[in-house]
Amino acid sequence: MQPRKIRIVIVDDHQMIRETWRFLLGRDERLDVIGECASGAEAIETAALHQPDVMLMDINMAPVNGFEATRKIVRKHPDIHIIGVSVNDQPGYARNMLSLGAKGYVTKNSSFQEMVHAIIEVTQGNTYICKEVQEKMGAQD
Repeated sequence: MQPRKIRIVIVDDHQMIRETWRFLLGRDERLDVIGECASGAEAIETAALHQPDVMLMDINMAPVNGFEATRKIVRKHPDIHIIGVSVNDQPGYARNMLSLGAKGYVTKNSSFQEMVHAIIEVTQGNTYICKEVQEKMGAQD
C-alpha cells in the first residue's frame, strides 16, 4: 500500500509562481497539489474548506498578507503546516512567521530540492528554515 500523499495548497499572488510550483511539486510522487490561492483571504477560506497538510504561504500579498493569513489559519486549523515563502532572506521575517505558528520558512531563491525537504520536514513535526536564512541567523548570533 502506498503512503498517503502530502496535500499542498500554494498561496502566492503571482500566477506564474503558482503554476511553476504546481508543475515542479507535481513531479514528486509524495506530493499532491490540491489547490492554489492568489491572496491571503483566499488562503484562509481554502484552509477551512480543504484542510491541506501544508500551505506554502507567500508573505507580501495585499490586502491580507502572509503574516496575517498564517496567524488566522493556525489559530483555527493548528494541524495545517504553513511554510512561509518570500524573496526576503532576513532572519526577522522567518522568526516572525514562526512566532505566528508557521512551521517553516524558505526563500524564493531556495532550490526545488530544498522546498521538498522543507515540506517533508514540517509534515514530520519538525521546523525547517532554509540554509540561506540559517546562515544569516548564525551570523547575527
